[in-house]
Amino acid sequence: MAKIAVKKVDEFYSEAERKIIKSKYRDILKMAKPYLQGDDLKQIRKAFDISMDAHKEMRRKSGEPYIYHPLDVAMICVEEIGLGPTAIVCALLHDVVEDTELTLDDIEGQFGPKVAKIIDGLTKIAENFEQSQSAQAENFRKMLLTLSEDVRVILIKLADRLHNMRTLQSMARNSQLKIAHETIYIYAPLAHRLGLYQIKSELEDLYLKYNEPEAYAEIAKKLKSRKKKREEFINTFMEPISKRLKAANIDFYIKGRPKHIYSIWNKIRKQNTSFENIYDLFAIRIILKDISPTANDREKAACWLAYSIVTDEYKPNPDRLKDWISTPRSNGYESLHTTVMSHTGVWVEVQIRTERMDEVAERGYAAHWKYKGADTSLNKPLDQWINQVRETLESKDNSAMEFLEDFRGNLYNEDVFVFSPKGDLKVLRKGATVLDFAYEIHTEIGSKCTAGKLNGHLVPISHVLANGDQLEILTTKTQKPSEDWLRFVVTSKAKARIKDALKEENKVYIGDGKDIITKKLKILGLENNLETLNQLRAYFNKKDYNDLYYFFGKGYIQPDEIRRFKQERESHENKRKKADLKDEAYKNAKNFERAVKKNNGEDSLLIGDDLQVLDYTLSKCCSPIPGDDVFGFLTVNEGIKVHRTSCPNSQQLLTTYGNRVIKARWSSQMEKAHLATIHMKGIDRMGIIQDISTIISEELHINMRGVNVNTDGGVFEGQIKVFVFDTKHLDKLIKKLGKIKGVDNVSRIRNEAA
Repeated sequence: MAKIAVKKVDEFYSEAERKIIKSKYRDILKMAKPYLQGDDLKQIRKAFDISMDAHKEMRRKSGEPYIYHPLDVAMICVEEIGLGPTAIVCALLHDVVEDTELTLDDIEGQFGPKVAKIIDGLTKIAENFEQSQSAQAENFRKMLLTLSEDVRVILIKLADRLHNMRTLQSMARNSQLKIAHETIYIYAPLAHRLGLYQIKSELEDLYLKYNEPEAYAEIAKKLKSRKKKREEFINTFMEPISKRLKAANIDFYIKGRPKHIYSIWNKIRKQNTSFENIYDLFAIRIILKDISPTANDREKAACWLAYSIVTDEYKPNPDRLKDWISTPRSNGYESLHTTVMSHTGVWVEVQIRTERMDEVAERGYAAHWKYKGADTSLNKPLDQWINQVRETLESKDNSAMEFLEDFRGNLYNEDVFVFSPKGDLKVLRKGATVLDFAYEIHTEIGSKCTAGKLNGHLVPISHVLANGDQLEILTTKTQKPSEDWLRFVVTSKAKARIKDALKEENKVYIGDGKDIITKKLKILGLENNLETLNQLRAYFNKKDYNDLYYFFGKGYIQPDEIRRFKQERESHENKRKKADLKDEAYKNAKNFERAVKKNNGEDSLLIGDDLQVLDYTLSKCCSPIPGDDVFGFLTVNEGIKVHRTSCPNSQQLLTTYGNRVIKARWSSQMEKAHLATIHMKGIDRMGIIQDISTIISEELHINMRGVNVNTDGGVFEGQIKVFVFDTKHLDKLIKKLGKIKGVDNVSRIRNEAA
């Protein structure tokens, strides 16, 4: 393996940028110092040098050097998640294979197979899937394939997503929506499942900031205005408890923080209430110090003693006690929660835990590694969940979207604890049935399950289990899985195993359906090609071709339905042809009419990166009106449909089909922005592009449509397309750009194409 060549890269950055890069790198090393062993420092330095070289000519949308991103991701890994040197190396290199000519073989030659495997899991795959599939789902599935071997893949990916969300302000609006919805749909639930509560909360808050900016700003403002009163209340509330805890020789400290903004917004929305009527806006956390994690019983006893002291002082709500110490959550979370009535008549949530429990709650899976040596049972719930992920992934025939839907269903839900006849505890998703329990024991037992004996009584396989149930599974040799079973199982494992069994049986129906469609298309004179099949799939609302074939083969859809499809398609094409036959004069007249309407104050919708007036339809699911925050969605058969960003269907569309999302904005929101092209010429120097970008984006807050700059013999020349409000706005920009050191000439190109 040839050694990766690293060139001197200082010339690509300004002096100020070089200082920032060095500062970020030193901060990483400072935080990582307790974890460093052997040649770790040397490996980190090598990864840093390679990343600097690989990204030297790259800039982010904000104009900042791209190298800031891997440095910040590495810092999140070590500081906020608690990962070590291997993760730092992988974070520094995580975009190198995707964005440059370096290969995984190059990485393996320099850093070994472990780092290469993690980088492979972090590298996006090419978007060459059928239209019916989601590249995002395939990417996620690929990451999880590596998760079953090394959980650091997901932890680094979460750090990557967190930094992208923190820097989302520089992205275009449609990109902001797509990334924010992916985050709330996949990454925030995943952070929750891995116990990374701080990261999960921040991801949710940032999603709200970009999807519902007004609601976010309003709640943030109210929380800030009440901060002083909140601190005074906590001090008063804790005073008698603190005295009692000290009298009992319990060493402790207090954390009091408001609930995060997304959580408050969710409660306001679900309870149809106001901010002022949310009673548990903050929680008080009592952290018990100096209790050895090797003495599990001592931890538990100390927490219950603290609970007794709190409830002696304040009356608890008996319905709000949650004991996650005796039975930890499946992500390893341990804590005692109670809600008590303060002396001022306000309900207060109190959380009681040890320092170890608090670190696990803050840092999730990564914190378990620190304590695993002390007690292997501490990591057991998460290890079980990783095993469940591995088993789900073994079902290779599932489509990416099927997998993602099943997997995501297991992320946010609470658990139910059920015992076998011998007293073995099984942790299942809340809502699990007898059949889920059977599949959890073994695939063969699930496939042959006919009933359950629950606490001595016979119950059907669809019976929903409750905490503390003791269950015996009854089987028969003649039993086999049916489609009906999919209606009531909830765990990913059960769904995957049932689907696997059905797919073998369904192959015959899929083959029959394919033959039926082929023959009918030939009779009707329709071409049997990908375009027709895609239209058929969309027409009958099926997720993929096999699903389409199966419904025809099973007889759920009759062959004559294709005739109706043909008639509707021909009708649609005839309408389109008639529209195309209208002459240019008519088109000009319509454009003139639109322009007149706009000038008379009527709001029109501008679509695409060029913000043009295009044909569209308003979606019926959310009925957007002028002024709403909207996006366009390119459908298979119905052209561009416009949805509100808060539409009930927006999350699925933006997450699953992000490549078909189109920027859209009402003309009234554009402040009558116009496209102009500026020509620039001057002496090339380090940091000049950064200076230009800063003036355009940060000082004058102007949107750029495109930049094209070439350098030859120390002289640069290029064009920048910008949206300006009027000639005064443009003149101000030209004057500012002309004052930049090295710029020789700035002028407007007046005959550019619109």
